[in-house]
Amino acid sequence: MGKNYEPASDFLKDIIAEEIPLSETGFGAINLRRLIAFTQDENATNRDWATLLLAQTALDTPDVRTALLRAFDDEDIYVSAEALLGVAERDRHLALPLARQALQRDFAPMAVFEAVTIIADASLTDLMRPWVEPSGQDWLDDCAQTALNACLGKGDITN
Repeated sequence: MGKNYEPASDFLKDIIAEEIPLSETGFGAINLRRLIAFTQDENATNRDWATLLLAQTALDTPDVRTALLRAFDDEDIYVSAEALLGVAERDRHLALPLARQALQRDFAPMAVFEAVTIIADASLTDLMRPWVEPSGQDWLDDCAQTALNACLGKGDITN
C-alpha cells in the first residue's frame, strides 16, 4: 500500500475526513449501515477501508460484530486482518480462534499481530514463533515480537 492508498468511494473518504457521523441512532445509524455494506463492496480497496473504519469505531453492536466476522472471511488478506483486529478489540475470546486461523496462513499483515497483542493468549505462542524471524521489515518484526511477548506474558484466556 502506497502513501496515496485511499478508497474509491467518496462516502468512505468523508468518513476518513471525519465529515460523516457514525452512531447507533439517527443519521449516524444510517451511515453505519452504509459503512457496514461497504465491507462487502465489489471494490477491494473500499472493502479494506470500510473494514478498517468499522474496526476503529467504538461501536459494538450485533451488526458491527457480524460484519467484522463476515469480513474476516474476505479473500483479501488485509481486509481479513483488519476484521480480526476489530473483533479482538471487542471480544478477545471471540477473536482467539480467528487469530489461530490467521497465524496459520502464508502471510500475516501487521493488523494480525496487533490483534494477537490484544488477545495475549498463551495458546498462540507456538503459532507466533515463526513470525518473529527477521523479515527485513523492522517495523513488522517489532510488531510480531510485541505480539509474541504479549502471549508469553499472559495465561490462557479460555480459563
